[in-house]
Amino acid sequence: MKRSKAVTYMIFAAILWSLGGILIKLVRWHPLAIAGARSAISALVILAYVRKPKFTFRADQLLAATFYAATVLLFVSANKYTTAANAILLQYGSPVYIAIFGSLILKEKAKTADWVTIVLVISGIFLFFLDKLGPSSLAGNVMGVLSGVAFAFLIIFLRKQKDASPIESTIMGNILTALIGLPFMFKGGPDLIGWVGIILLGVFQLGLSYIFYSTAIKHLTALEGILIPVIEPILNPIWVFLATGEKPSVWAFVGGTIILTSVTLRYALPNLATKMNRTNL
Repeated sequence: MKRSKAVTYMIFAAILWSLGGILIKLVRWHPLAIAGARSAISALVILAYVRKPKFTFRADQLLAATFYAATVLLFVSANKYTTAANAILLQYGSPVYIAIFGSLILKEKAKTADWVTIVLVISGIFLFFLDKLGPSSLAGNVMGVLSGVAFAFLIIFLRKQKDASPIESTIMGNILTALIGLPFMFKGGPDLIGWVGIILLGVFQLGLSYIFYSTAIKHLTALEGILIPVIEPILNPIWVFLATGEKPSVWAFVGGTIILTSVTLRYALPNLATKMNRTNL
């Protein structure tokens, strides 16, 4: 696959991911039930695409599946207990965790500029917790941070399978999530609009998006795997605001701006400048 095609796939995945906030808000159900039902549908979609999955049950595949389940469970829960903007912007601390742990696991060393970015991102995350939060909002913000950590490890272990087939990890992760969410599905159920939301979440926001993502990540670096989809944390709260009027607090807005700006300035712009120089040559 050409690099340009891989980048395009990554952008498609980010656009589909960005629908998560608004669709999750539509479903009135326990967050773990939503995550489980969404993943059950997603597993069927990805299985239909793969047809003959290759489950090796090796450490990288199992770890990626585990962190996949943790990512989606925590993200859905965060969306239920805090604003969609908080949930996605806190998750976007992922490049920091990749810079830290990627050097240990993938042998991709972090530079001085990476550590400066890490300090800025941590500062931005801190601002989210300056609001007068109730217990549920605080819990939602913590889940958002943990979702970012899990997402970072997911990308790292998907990337470690670049010479194999990482998409099987997403299938296993979806099955694991569905099993974890199963007991909560018997506690009531969503209305018709809620079921439409769950179907859209499973088929498009999670299923199709991870087909694009797991295909593209084999041809990109781990940091590119989180930085190219920068469109997601921008679009996600916009969709929610347009549909529900929900907006981030002032401190969350400032913190989110610091996170996105520092990550973009450190990783996205230098890579773009390098590509432009190569093109000019």
